[in-house]
Amino acid sequence: MDIKFDLNTSLCNKDPQDTDLGRRIIEHSILLIDELGFEAFTFKKLAKAIGSAEKSIYRYFDNKHFLLLFLTSWYWEWVHYLIEINSRNIEDPAKRLEVAIVNLVNATSQNPVNAYINQKLLHQVVIKEGGKAYHVIQIDSENKAGLFHSYKSLVKVVADIITEINPDFTYSYSLSSNLFEMANNQIYFAEHLPELTSLKCSKKQNEDLIDMLCSFAHKILT
Repeated sequence: MDIKFDLNTSLCNKDPQDTDLGRRIIEHSILLIDELGFEAFTFKKLAKAIGSAEKSIYRYFDNKHFLLLFLTSWYWEWVHYLIEINSRNIEDPAKRLEVAIVNLVNATSQNPVNAYINQKLLHQVVIKEGGKAYHVIQIDSENKAGLFHSYKSLVKVVADIITEINPDFTYSYSLSSNLFEMANNQIYFAEHLPELTSLKCSKKQNEDLIDMLCSFAHKILT
């Protein structure tokens, strides 16, 4: 059974989660962005991949920037969902932070929930291209419109856990957002710029990354 997340309606003209064409747009945009990179990705190429007219894609998204925002928002909602269900009955905030870190790193190892979303490739898109969703000149107006709500809401969840662990720690949001950014950047560095990280690109990569993030958080908060 597919999971549908209620994303900001300003991200799209029509919710692609609701139609067969919309789901094919999401499915193949993930495949193409992962294969080509965001700069080379176009709606023309996407239309060819799904066997549809280019104008049909514009019925869902104004441009590829909003499509990338939709994809990254869906991913962060997925991580938020995993953290929520897997930490629901855990009272110790330190344990809940560990669960949050584990689910952040291992989100794509969970059973696929939507047949049309390749979660592993979507994670790669978030790692390689996610920063381009908010490193834009119109960031302030888009933020005012609530287009980054999914990411900010997730950061708040973890920031609140951090505050529970150490109420005197005044940088909970900074630590929370850095855990998320660090997780993706360290994976990227390990795969492409190994001189910038102590993380090794190996089968133990996720396990080592979890240890690294938990260690940083523990040393900062205790």
